[in-house]
Amino acid sequence: MAALVTGLIPILRTAVDATTTYKCHSLWFGFLCIRLVILFLAELPFTKLDADFTCNSTKDSICTKACYNRHFHKPMMVAWNFIYVLVILSVLLMVLFTSHFCSLAQKRNSRQVKTDVELEGEAQVSPTNHWDGVIDFHRNRGAVGFYLLSIILCILSEVWFVYVLLSWNLPALNNGPFECSTDICSELHVCVVSAAPEKHMSIYALASISGLIIVCSFSFCIYSIAHYLCNF
Repeated sequence: MAALVTGLIPILRTAVDATTTYKCHSLWFGFLCIRLVILFLAELPFTKLDADFTCNSTKDSICTKACYNRHFHKPMMVAWNFIYVLVILSVLLMVLFTSHFCSLAQKRNSRQVKTDVELEGEAQVSPTNHWDGVIDFHRNRGAVGFYLLSIILCILSEVWFVYVLLSWNLPALNNGPFECSTDICSELHVCVVSAAPEKHMSIYALASISGLIIVCSFSFCIYSIAHYLCNF
C-alpha cells in the first residue's frame, strides 16, 4: 500500500497538468488521490485484524483461527484494493477515449490548415477554425457518450464498494461478543474484536468518500446530458 501512496505524486502531476484535453480533468484525478489517501489510512486499523480477534481459549489455538475464518468469511482489504483498481481503470478508459478523440481532432485540424494554405497560396495563413487542444463536447457527441460511459463505470464501482463496506464488512465488526463453535472444536467459544471503534470509523470514512464521489459523478452525468446532448 505504501508503494501505491508513492504513486500518488505522478497522479497529482497529471491532475494539475496544463495540457487538459477534456472537461473536469482535475476532478477525476483528484478523486483518485483522495480515495487513495483515505484507503491507506482506513486500512491501518485492519493490518493486524487476526491479532485483534480474541477468543476465550489459547490465543494461537486452532480453535481461535477456525472461529476467525468463520466470522470473517468475506474479504476486506483485498476487495477494497481490487475495487480501487477498477476505479482507476474507469479513469484510464476515460483518458484512452479522450486521447483517441484528441488525435482525430488534431488530424482534422492539420488537414484544414493544409487546405487553407493551398487555397490562399501563403504558408503563414492561420486556419479559421484552429483547434485549441480541448475537446468540444458540443460538436462531438461520440466523445460525450464515451465520457459518460467511463463515468458510469466509475459510479458502478463505487456503488459496489459501498455495498461491500456496509453489507459485508460492517456487520462483521459488531461490538460482540461473538459465540462460535466449529467442526474442529465442538465446545462453544466467546470471541471479541478489539479496537472496534477505529475499524468502524474506517468503514464510515470510506463509505462517505465513495458516497461523495457517487453524488458528484451522477451530478456531472446529469449536467453533461442536459448541457451537451440536450443543449439546455
